[in-house]
Amino acid sequence: MQEELKILFSRLLLFVIVLLVIPGLSYGIWWVQQKKEFGIVLLDKTVPNTSYSEHSGLFWILEHEKIVKPNSSEFFQLDQDYFGYFPASENEKEGFVKDFSAMDNAEKSRLVSENQVFIIADTYGIYRPNDSESVSLLSKQKIYGGLDPSDLDVISMAQQQGKTIIAEYNSMASPTTATVRSQFENQMGIKWTGWVARYFDELDTLVNAALPQWLISNYKSQHENGWSYSGPGLVFVHETGQIEIFDARTDYQNEVPFIRTPRQNKGNFILPEIVPYPDWFDVVLIQRDYEVISYYDINPTDEGLARLRGMGLPRFFPAVVFKPNQNGRVYYFSGDFSDLNLNFGSPRFWGLATLWRGYYSVTDFRDRQSFFWNYYEPLMNQILNQAYRDQTNND
Repeated sequence: MQEELKILFSRLLLFVIVLLVIPGLSYGIWWVQQKKEFGIVLLDKTVPNTSYSEHSGLFWILEHEKIVKPNSSEFFQLDQDYFGYFPASENEKEGFVKDFSAMDNAEKSRLVSENQVFIIADTYGIYRPNDSESVSLLSKQKIYGGLDPSDLDVISMAQQQGKTIIAEYNSMASPTTATVRSQFENQMGIKWTGWVARYFDELDTLVNAALPQWLISNYKSQHENGWSYSGPGLVFVHETGQIEIFDARTDYQNEVPFIRTPRQNKGNFILPEIVPYPDWFDVVLIQRDYEVISYYDINPTDEGLARLRGMGLPRFFPAVVFKPNQNGRVYYFSGDFSDLNLNFGSPRFWGLATLWRGYYSVTDFRDRQSFFWNYYEPLMNQILNQAYRDQTNND
């Protein structure tokens, strides 16, 4: 009986340690860490609801790293501290816009001088609801969206003042106008090829009901053979409407595109060497002053490589690149990385990100949590800490 009580007590003690002591220590370590005052300006024009999916992951990282607003001990608020579209609350019929267009040049200049990092999370925008799944972006009724001249003003001022700038997938695509896109490309030193791509695990229309109807109908109208695909594949869509489909058995060999990060990359970023990425990405060309942190590799066959060249595309596509900008850096993410409608849990536990990286397998591309913990979180963490060091060294 005494031995049984000892065993029971030891198990109970282990349970208490796991359930209370370890989380308590983790929270305590997070609590005593010093807060970092850091000015961050976020532009998010794609906020259709209060999930704030395009910047919720970023704000989790900010609080986890104890980054607070300048001249304040307050953390950034998910529903307040950004520019762009603000969705309607329960008591409101319509959302509202708060962006740079209402500012004069003096206000923009002051905004830039008071902050260190400028992030363009998403500019796709907000559209009127439409019951038809066959409607493409070109046919949708825009409420708000796309880069505009006032956004370019802020980006230009941030470049001139040596700030850190982070832009992401879809910044150059519709609904951004051709004129604004060209100016953005010139400012950033990046050229969009007009192509975007995405992986689908099943191209058989009888099996995968989630395939967009506009994709199927547009492809059939362009190709005499119709839609005869099955199994996994890559869909390439051009801004002109042209659609090309790469079969995973004949055109490329990785099935899911890989984000490859060389161990000895130019920015000395510590990231997994291979991360499968199944979501939308744009194919861009970069000027020579950019350094490549990560790149896409689909491992094309000879036939697939010939098709890529016929489309005007290279063998590898940039995924994350950067270049120096005086005391800061300019980054571009060629993927819809920040779209993360996930439950991250409380950010107020030290070491939590490391714990989840050990839990979520980097090869599990179907779980968006895996991508966040293994790639996006450490990438943004290192970028923000580098920007904070740059600011501290120049104060």
